Amino acid sequence: MLRTEHLTRRFGDITAVDDVSFEIASGEIVGLLGHNGAGKTTVMKLLTGYIEPSSGKAFVDGIDVQESPTEAREFLGYLPESRPLYSELTVIDYLWFAATVRNVPKESRRELVENAITSTDLRDRAMDTIGTLSRGLQQRVGVAQAILHNPGTLILDEPTTGLDPSQTQHMRDLIKKLSKNATVVLSTHIMQEVEAICSRVLIMRDGVIAVDESLENLKEGNRCWLTSDASVEKVRDSLQSQASVKLLNGRFLITPIGADAKSDIPNVVRKLVSDDVAIGSIEPEKRDLEALFRAVSAGDRNAT
Repeated sequence: MLRTEHLTRRFGDITAVDDVSFEIASGEIVGLLGHNGAGKTTVMKLLTGYIEPSSGKAFVDGIDVQESPTEAREFLGYLPESRPLYSELTVIDYLWFAATVRNVPKESRRELVENAITSTDLRDRAMDTIGTLSRGLQQRVGVAQAILHNPGTLILDEPTTGLDPSQTQHMRDLIKKLSKNATVVLSTHIMQEVEAICSRVLIMRDGVIAVDESLENLKEGNRCWLTSDASVEKVRDSLQSQASVKLLNGRFLITPIGADAKSDIPNVVRKLVSDDVAIGSIEPEKRDLEALFRAVSAGDRNAT
């Protein structure tokens, strides 16, 4: 499990992370999104103990990262944006070194290194020097070091960067498998990646969490679409106390006032029927995650 409490980090007069609190349970794959400078990389560094917070706390499996950083890292796997590799080492030598640094028991090192190599599909490259590998293969080595000690929490920054489509699918399948026994935080700019494997999304803007919602609810949004042969004026008059109404491409976009569209649809229907407004169909709005991300990043208060 991963938890933050009022996490804040300042760099001089700049507040990079501002009072961030969230909790992520084991088994969750959470997408951490945000434009460049939103604060997500700083959050990841705070979670892993690479930098200290100005105030607030972060916990990995209940361990305070600031008070017990070494202990916390035993339960944490981290793939930073800049891969922590040594180009002169072979893949297997590097992973053996990483296992040693992480204090993996000697009797378990061989098995865990072999498992990490197999899981990331690097068996045929285990004796290759890292500096001779392609960017995609180096990325897989970086993931291998993050998972080799079977951590309960994984923080992955752009894990599929440089991978071809087949390797990307393999990585997605691996992350899903790992999440059965771990908490996974995935930072990426690829919205398809989030839609493919994440169950929940955190979107940061200007150092704060602007959105914390399940992917399903986020994509449905808080509005609904109505098809009707009634006039715009009649629909607006009917719903004036409940929602705003716009006619777009032959359909009415209904935005409830202070209510969630999915739960408010029955009330909208009852009001329309009571006012003799013909209803062809009515359904929750299905939203595009990338468009939503752009709207939130731009500061659109109505985006969510």
